Amino acid sequence: MRVNKNFLMVAAVLALGTSMAHAGCGSLPGWGQLKAALRGAVAAESSGLNLQMWATIVDRDGVVCAVAFSGSDRGAQWPGSRVISAQKANTANAFSLDALALSTANLYSAVQPGGSLFGLQESNPVDTGVAYGGDPEQYGTPSDPMTGRRIGGVNVFGGGLPLYDSNRKVVGAVGVSGDTSCADHMIGWRVRNRLNMDHLAGVGGVSGDAQRPDNIVYDINPSTGKSAGGFGHPLCINTANAKNLPAVE
Repeated sequence: MRVNKNFLMVAAVLALGTSMAHAGCGSLPGWGQLKAALRGAVAAESSGLNLQMWATIVDRDGVVCAVAFSGSDRGAQWPGSRVISAQKANTANAFSLDALALSTANLYSAVQPGGSLFGLQESNPVDTGVAYGGDPEQYGTPSDPMTGRRIGGVNVFGGGLPLYDSNRKVVGAVGVSGDTSCADHMIGWRVRNRLNMDHLAGVGGVSGDAQRPDNIVYDINPSTGKSAGGFGHPLCINTANAKNLPAVE
């Protein structure tokens, strides 16, 4: 059988592009580590509705490295939260730096009308082909169709946190979704801690807590709806004390 040389060339270029996209994932936790950390974090946190969760890790280029769920199968947690977890990971990675960590929880007030980052949530749309393509039976498995591709998206409530390596460099982010937005933050924080990717000591943030620089902030005035510091997040059902979360390393 004759094989078209141009076809082989295109295939080789696509394969090279995929391998390059995966390169940034090499230093990040894999699917098995993410799934184990997510299940442990869900079991440890009881401030929300005690629902099952989705989690996504992206590298510094926004390439999806792993997608996992905590329940018995992909239908055991909200189906819509798969893409939301990826959005949160993309957001935390896209707007964090080596010297400044921003969780998605920190962005809620800043993107409201009159906020300092109003319009940010419209700036990086989700690639719907990546988000909804492929075989749904593979969602949340090591072969999730999002893996190795850039998802995009901006999400501005709790659950997305940047990942910092032992050199205090941001190397990507994790996003979780499936419960109240406050519980998502708490579970995401515990996932990052369990993955040993929370080396943020000395990194700047907006929380006012040096031990938890990108922690959720509850400073919205219920009468005015305004955040005192500009980075506040609304309260949720059974809102937990954020200072009970593990301190960063």
